[in-house]
Amino acid sequence: MQQPPHTTTLQNVARGLLGTFMLVAGTGHLTFARQEFQAQVPDFIPLNKDTTVLASGVVEIGLGLALLTLKGQNRVRMGMGLAAFYAAVFPGNIHQYTHHLSAFGLDTDAKRFGRLFMQPVLMGVALWSTGALRALQKKS
Repeated sequence: MQQPPHTTTLQNVARGLLGTFMLVAGTGHLTFARQEFQAQVPDFIPLNKDTTVLASGVVEIGLGLALLTLKGQNRVRMGMGLAAFYAAVFPGNIHQYTHHLSAFGLDTDAKRFGRLFMQPVLMGVALWSTGALRALQKKS
């Protein structure tokens, strides 16, 4: 069995912050930011916007908890899964930008456009902080 990559203190701190961010965001989906998250649900999603926000909130809470608690190869898989989740929700950010929808202080096209560049950063942090990036590099 392959040995999971060692993570540094900085990676562990980043993973803790990202996990906490996911827990807060997921809780926001279910409570205090429920309406604002609906601005990010693309029109092509076949579910009701509120149902989509609630379901994604539950997923985000689960991802946050997993990010904070999983060890070893499961942590590496978690990093890959979280990066995939960020990729899956990226169309929501594009939707908010292309439809000029204000939410979360993103009240100009410039701010909404700038937000689009955060998704790849989140994906990178998810892969790096869990050791998944190193595991992927070793595989190739």
